[in-house]
Amino acid sequence: MTTVTAEHHAPTRLVHAVEQARAAAVEEAAADLGPEAAGAAVGDHLDAVVEDPGTLTHFFAATQGGYRGWRWSVTLAGVDEAGPVTVCEVVLLPGPDAVVGPQWVPWHERVRPGDLGVGDLLPTADGDARLVPAYVAADDEELPEQIAVEVGLGRTKVLSRAGREAAADRWFDGPHGPGTDMARAAPGTCGTCGFFLSLAGSMRGAFGVCGNEYAPADGAVVAVGFGCGAHSDVVVDAVSPVAVAELVYDDGVDLEPVGG
Repeated sequence: MTTVTAEHHAPTRLVHAVEQARAAAVEEAAADLGPEAAGAAVGDHLDAVVEDPGTLTHFFAATQGGYRGWRWSVTLAGVDEAGPVTVCEVVLLPGPDAVVGPQWVPWHERVRPGDLGVGDLLPTADGDARLVPAYVAADDEELPEQIAVEVGLGRTKVLSRAGREAAADRWFDGPHGPGTDMARAAPGTCGTCGFFLSLAGSMRGAFGVCGNEYAPADGAVVAVGFGCGAHSDVVVDAVSPVAVAELVYDDGVDLEPVGG
């Protein structure tokens, strides 16, 4: 019995045209696998979906090696009950449980943070919103002083406000932000630590760099709300590693009466 999934009424003759659809799938498979293997490549009938009142698609399991979960899709059409049933399309499609490759990513989006290696070059795109010419980036509290040096003599571009905000969000939500497990368990925050080196400019109040070689974030940008067990104010109480009771009773001593 053919199972039909559709919102429209399925034409009866299209629903019953399972063998015609199977034959079309076998013919398509023969083009790649050869006529001898084509028959075995088309498995059981799985489903039928009505595309519109005059079009229906039959699905068959694909049983050839390497196509687990895939299915043959054969679309049939019939204008009216008296006309012929026409094969519109035969294609091999992945099913819900099919093994498929990762989603395609456009080439200009494929470089991810951490991908850049020794000798690699990564030019910034024209109009990158993260950068602006140094002479127009006067929305940073320290840029007016920097502009005199940078225009024609140093950097031609600096971070725009959007670029700084994106970096701040990334650092705040990253592994050295205040919301991490290490920060919540720390005895103090980086903002009160002697090893904390503040950043310059508009980032000064929110971020800095850790200068403690024993800390997990040494040399990395940390939020002022981050913290770890290497805080400069950590004091360890010197206590005996062995728990000693305040009173000790020796119950193993036998007491003898004194005198007669």
